[in-house]
Amino acid sequence: MVGDTMKKLGYLFMLVVFLWALPGIGQASAASNSIYLDGQELEQPSHAKAGLIKGSVMVPIRVIVEGLGYEVGWDKETGTVAIAQGDRSLQLFIDNTKAVVDGKSVTLASPPLLQADTTLVPLRFVGEQMGLQVSWDNESKSAHLYSAREGLLDGVVNGSGSTPAASGGAAAPEQPVKQPGTTDQNQSGTSVTGNESADLAVITSLSFSDNRLMISADRNVIPNVFKMTGPERIVVDVPNARFADGFIDALPLDSSNQGKLEVEGYPEVSQVRYSLFNNNPSTIRIVIDLNVSRGFAVTNENGLTFIELTTDSMAPSTPVRPDGKRLVIVDPGHGGSDPGTTSITNVKEKDFNLAVGLRVDALLKDDPDILIVLTRSDDTYPTRDQRVKLANDLQADIFISIHANSVDNSPTANGTETLYTRDSSIPLADVIHKHLLEAVGLKDRNVRQRNLQVTRETTMPAVLLEAGFLSNAHDDAVLKDPVVQDKIAAGIVAAIREYFGLK
Repeated sequence: MVGDTMKKLGYLFMLVVFLWALPGIGQASAASNSIYLDGQELEQPSHAKAGLIKGSVMVPIRVIVEGLGYEVGWDKETGTVAIAQGDRSLQLFIDNTKAVVDGKSVTLASPPLLQADTTLVPLRFVGEQMGLQVSWDNESKSAHLYSAREGLLDGVVNGSGSTPAASGGAAAPEQPVKQPGTTDQNQSGTSVTGNESADLAVITSLSFSDNRLMISADRNVIPNVFKMTGPERIVVDVPNARFADGFIDALPLDSSNQGKLEVEGYPEVSQVRYSLFNNNPSTIRIVIDLNVSRGFAVTNENGLTFIELTTDSMAPSTPVRPDGKRLVIVDPGHGGSDPGTTSITNVKEKDFNLAVGLRVDALLKDDPDILIVLTRSDDTYPTRDQRVKLANDLQADIFISIHANSVDNSPTANGTETLYTRDSSIPLADVIHKHLLEAVGLKDRNVRQRNLQVTRETTMPAVLLEAGFLSNAHDDAVLKDPVVQDKIAAGIVAAIREYFGLK
């Protein structure tokens, strides 16, 4: 009897161990699971990584939303996660499929759960409520998220930032599926049906010449383009798209729905590969395999998308003028009819921005090495187009836009950050941020990449600094102090001089 009892206990023990080891039961499926946002790997807590849990792909929400610039609050007593950015607000509740998005109730496919001190939510929720394209690669155990890129149809976005490669070398993480319109198993093992062809953009041709890839479609598409290393390659994901029948006739797909375009005469490029990468949503993936590291620029024109290869040089381009001076555009943000945000003590952002800009102008107006031009010197409102045009027409060496931050419904958000768009602006962003932190003395929110018109469409290195949060009581008190404003202006001047290598 005792022996039978021990056998049963042993069996139950082994069963518990077996169930705990299964992916999706008791823990995320692998400690090495990764999350990529716009091709950049996000750092996750070691105890709560993305993975399959009870049949749903779950991801740590804080990691993603902070990567997007959202603020996150956690109320342990009620089990509520509050997420905010600008006028957007989301509330999630542990073990509850109901959520509140911008005041409206929505239902999640799976309830959020708490793993140690980290909240995991369904990946699908992140895509649906934050406007992201999302996919899960079950082979490499990685979640891929792509944010919207405003203005891409009208401009050029440069890029050369790399991301750690997924396992599997050049072919990873490409994992083709069937053309839309068929039923198949998606990468997490659940049955899905492809989008109807009529709802998808149709890719009609693909070619490589003049050091650039050309993708032709029956309508404008906005691709997600990013670099991967090990080996070097540029990845182009075209969401909500399918191959035209004529495309497949000219550039065949193999039984795995993959194809290859041979490239000759360009020693930097070994080949171009293409495949139907995902079926939910339908995504075409095109990969430029490189022999050397290269950056890229993306341009869209009437259904044509061009991925032009560029150099990876990060050195600042600062040509010397005949008088030997460097030309700096300082842009006090907002102004006139556009007050920007307003602090909790009724300080208007436009007034703070102008106060700092005028102080920078006063410090530099007699500088023998630097010529400064303000986009505004009073309470007027130049449009963003006018600010960009001024800097480009004058062929300025650098552009610095001065701002203060705010997050509605999140009074605890605080700190200083410096924003850039193009990789050529990173050295300027780094040096500005270093001096800005020293000057203002607030929390370090780091240097971040953002798709902003004044930093995207200016042709010189350009940054936008957010000195602090006017929506935060402590930051507000600091920023409206004239002594601090003097320090911020002096810090900007010191950063400019260091950037140019001036004593």
